[in-house]
Amino acid sequence: QVQLVESGGGSVQTGGSLRLSCAASGYTCSWFYMSWFRQAPGKEREGVAVISYGGYSTDYADSVKGRFIISRDNTKNTVYLQMNSLKPEDSAMYYCAADCTPRWPLSLKLFDYSYWGQGTQVTVSS
Repeated sequence: QVQLVESGGGSVQTGGSLRLSCAASGYTCSWFYMSWFRQAPGKEREGVAVISYGGYSTDYADSVKGRFIISRDNTKNTVYLQMNSLKPEDSAMYYCAADCTPRWPLSLKLFDYSYWGQGTQVTVSS
């Protein structure tokens, strides 16, 4: 049974930084690519960043390009999201997602992911 456990959320002021972590366990596929999504109250869940299994390819939502960095450590089965220059509009529940089906280009589409974490809250105050 695949489990994704997020951590690292919290409250920060505008311009601050946070680093989210997502630890994965229970998967057996060879190509396990991972991503981050977020959902603000009253809004749809949206893709934020995705990274390939080897970590060589990444993609980001336009709203976070240049501010967020996704990375992974396969020795720890963990993916990270470094969030810099945070804005109030970045406030949301952040979810880790993963899937075993290799896709190119990398996907930030909700329905391309089979496994989801429970989420971690990020609040950015002005």
